[in-house]
Amino acid sequence: MSHHDTRTLGYLDRLSELDTPVHRTDSRAKLFTTLVFVVTVVSFGKYEISALIPFLLYPVVLAALGNLPLNYLAGRIAVVAPFAVLVAVFNPILDREPMLVLGGLRLSGGWVSFISIVLRFVLTVGAALILLATTGMNRVCHALEKMGVPRVFTGQLLFLYRYLFTLAEETVRMTRAISVRTAGRSNVPVRAYGSAAGHLLLRTLDRAQRVYAAMCCRGFDGHIRTMRTERIRSTDILFVSGWSALFVLMRLHNVPRILGRLFMEAIQ
Repeated sequence: MSHHDTRTLGYLDRLSELDTPVHRTDSRAKLFTTLVFVVTVVSFGKYEISALIPFLLYPVVLAALGNLPLNYLAGRIAVVAPFAVLVAVFNPILDREPMLVLGGLRLSGGWVSFISIVLRFVLTVGAALILLATTGMNRVCHALEKMGVPRVFTGQLLFLYRYLFTLAEETVRMTRAISVRTAGRSNVPVRAYGSAAGHLLLRTLDRAQRVYAAMCCRGFDGHIRTMRTERIRSTDILFVSGWSALFVLMRLHNVPRILGRLFMEAIQ
């Protein structure tokens, strides 16, 4: 992991400080809408592809209105994409029954379900990233607390997110130290990395305790506070109701199929 990678871990927080209509939307409205979006997307069957495509509208519109860099979001999704591929990689092997024909290409049910899983993964992870990039982890946890989630859970979630930066910084320092001590050689013994992992855990725990002690000295009492005072406005209600209604509509009706049928009827 390079120093540049460490900086990108905090880039979402810097993006959340922008001032756009999406950033100014109440955090509870964005969180609830994102939850509706995720639940709707994952509710599709494993062979659905065309019906999922219209759901790209939500992350694309929010990213555009929020002035978010699409290349950064795509890069973050690509980092965790291997997990989705690992889940679906055996589908083409286990399900070889022909299901879809595109031009001269015949796709089995396994490949269709593979594409569907990856597409749903991209949609849900993209929506979560956009939520963090336009809201920030502090406001997300504050919104969860306002929505009735126990304070213990929201506090632990916030600490987990924050300590990822501590772990990343310590990893960079230890990797650099190993590189210096081995003079950049690539044939480093495996036991050296095992020992380094143990030292990394101890150093991270020690630094985390110092961070927590510093927070307590500054008056931290378990409450999550944000710089912005939020209240539900009519535009927030419109944001939630409008997007949620669209999600339900796209879930009940296959929009691309309907448009394709209307197009074929128009040209006949």
